[in-house]
Amino acid sequence: MEKKMNSNSHHQNTPRFVCHWTLLLFSAAVSAISTTAAAQPFDYADALAKSLLYFESQRSGRLPYNQRVTWRHHSGLNDGLEQGVDLVGGYYDAGDHVKFGLPMAFTVTILSWGIIQFRDEIAIAGELEHATEAIKWGTDYFIKAHTSPNVLWAEVGDGDTDHYCWQRPEDMTTSRQAYKIDQNNPGSDLAGETAAAMAAASIVFKKTNPHYSHLLLHHAQELFEFGDKYRGKYDGSIAVVNSYYASVSGYMDELLWAAAWLYEATDKEEYLNYVVDNAASFGGLGWAISEFSWDVKYAGVQIMASKLLEKAKHKQHAHILKQYRSKAEYYLCSCLNKNNDNDNVDRSPGGLLYIRQWNNMQYVTTAAFLLTIYSDFLRDSNQNLHCPAGTVDHEDILSFAKSQVDYILGSNPLNTSYLVGYGSKYPTRVHHRGASIVSYRENKGFIGCTQGYDNWYTRAEANPNVLVGAVVGGPDGEDNFKDQRNNYMQTEACTYNTAPLVGVFAKLLQLEENNELELVASYRKKI
Repeated sequence: MEKKMNSNSHHQNTPRFVCHWTLLLFSAAVSAISTTAAAQPFDYADALAKSLLYFESQRSGRLPYNQRVTWRHHSGLNDGLEQGVDLVGGYYDAGDHVKFGLPMAFTVTILSWGIIQFRDEIAIAGELEHATEAIKWGTDYFIKAHTSPNVLWAEVGDGDTDHYCWQRPEDMTTSRQAYKIDQNNPGSDLAGETAAAMAAASIVFKKTNPHYSHLLLHHAQELFEFGDKYRGKYDGSIAVVNSYYASVSGYMDELLWAAAWLYEATDKEEYLNYVVDNAASFGGLGWAISEFSWDVKYAGVQIMASKLLEKAKHKQHAHILKQYRSKAEYYLCSCLNKNNDNDNVDRSPGGLLYIRQWNNMQYVTTAAFLLTIYSDFLRDSNQNLHCPAGTVDHEDILSFAKSQVDYILGSNPLNTSYLVGYGSKYPTRVHHRGASIVSYRENKGFIGCTQGYDNWYTRAEANPNVLVGAVVGGPDGEDNFKDQRNNYMQTEACTYNTAPLVGVFAKLLQLEENNELELVASYRKKI
């Protein structure tokens, strides 16, 4: 990441040719309806499959036999060797080769939440195995990185030396110095987010791999205890991270976030009490904010707390949980343009949520995710969202989330898909070292540190490898986008941009299929 400043059959006696013509007529009717409802129908199944493929492009370590992204090969096989610890594996967060713990953990937390919420939809789409593999690639690494109760390896490599070179990960000559947090060098934000990731993932694997689930939960509990006992920001202990993933929001949001996920995973009152007792002092009730990201977790905590309010056993905490819900609704209403004028998220002329110019799409995908989560919650509890500028029902919330996703897929002024590899027009010069240089599998000749800049970075041609499923930083506040490799504010992609979309794509796909089934049923009643 460059420097940042987120079917029923017909009756058996129906002649076959009648069935055939009925289906043709129905297809035409559905097509007409789809064309009327939206200028451009989207293939959410294809988008879902491609979004999961992206995580294979970002893998570090020894690639498995079933690796589908064939232009990648093994890399970082000596990570941790100098420190006497095995840190092989995990993910590169973006277009470079540093393994940053905080965004990696957030990516895994959100992937896990997406599966927890939309598991059936992902399974029906045939992508559950790929989704769980994406999570496990991260959690296997976190297990390695958590070498003792109060030690967590936070980073491998450093951004400054890494950015001096433009190489494929298979050719890396840059420093692979590893950095850790411990009781003398605390990092409550990193420990908290990694605990959240492992707790959420433990829920994902609870039925299919109970032993692994238990192991993840054990690590999550230890990490939370470590982060809570030895408090401090990880960027105060690891200076090299400050120009890239500084923890601007502090660590209190991650501790609340971790406790919320541990309560989801264990149902132990101690974790719920932590979320309730520290609500005010940790900012959970004071921060009314309009972004949810790898750095700022409050909106996620607030939405999780809101859902707890509906359970009878939490009545004694209703006073605090209602305050959490009020802040959650502020976030949602601000995205929906339903707060007071100065409290709404800006939008581009084309309707895209706009937070800031650097990698704005990360905030769009997380917003679409939380809106979709909350839409389901309101539907299931038969409630509406009450905003200062009006009441919104669950269908309207989901419709807005869909509008943001559809913008990403090509329903925008430039008719460009910002999901790489999807549709007929998408960014072809993504700011990504591995994608921009000839594949190691095609040409194993070594490419030196600056040789990549000389021969590949400045090329006008499209990247030789398509970074399928990556969500790039996206357009500016006026819907403008320049597909140039050196325009890293707009053309670099990150794991946490794509992660929130996995569950949302699955939800929209299921909704689309259900709507078509309802149309089929309605049409058949008329014939």
